[in-house]
Amino acid sequence: MAELFGYSVPFLLILAGAGLMVMEAFAPGAHFIVIGIALLAAGLVGLLLGGLLPSAALPLVLAAVVLAAGGAALYVYRTFDFYGGKGTGRTSDSASLQGKTGRVTERVTKSGGEVKLDSGGFNPYYQARALDGDIEEGEEVIVVDPGGGNVLTVESMAGLEDDIDRELARERTRRERESDDERDGESEAV
Repeated sequence: MAELFGYSVPFLLILAGAGLMVMEAFAPGAHFIVIGIALLAAGLVGLLLGGLLPSAALPLVLAAVVLAAGGAALYVYRTFDFYGGKGTGRTSDSASLQGKTGRVTERVTKSGGEVKLDSGGFNPYYQARALDGDIEEGEEVIVVDPGGGNVLTVESMAGLEDDIDRELARERTRRERESDDERDGESEAV
């Protein structure tokens, strides 16, 4: 069997593959995992078949295994997208931020502040300016103008109310009045 630095080539392939797979744990993103799997698979096949194959055929078999295992690992990685969730957590451009919601992390005024957007990409923290008045820390906001992505213009969601919200509030008030009337009626009967 072929040797390099006093070790068999298949053993060195296993070490290199395992090393690359460990490096993937420190830098996720499929930088090392695909080639690590390919080298590990080739090393295992080389150890299993090394004594059965002629010395001249071993490098060709190992090269074929690296290509096949690497291709399979890349296909699986791209198909299942283990790291990215099909890109749902990333923003493609600043215009995609319009309409996103988030919370104020640092009081937002007409001249400054900071917000954290829900699903706002790799770094969800953005500098923000208020559309109307000041917005206190912890309030929920909506992006009304992405402003090129550097500084967002936001509006507090506390003041925003649509027809459905108004109808729900009316129904809630009506039910509260009915329950108050029922309690008053029970109190008078006692």
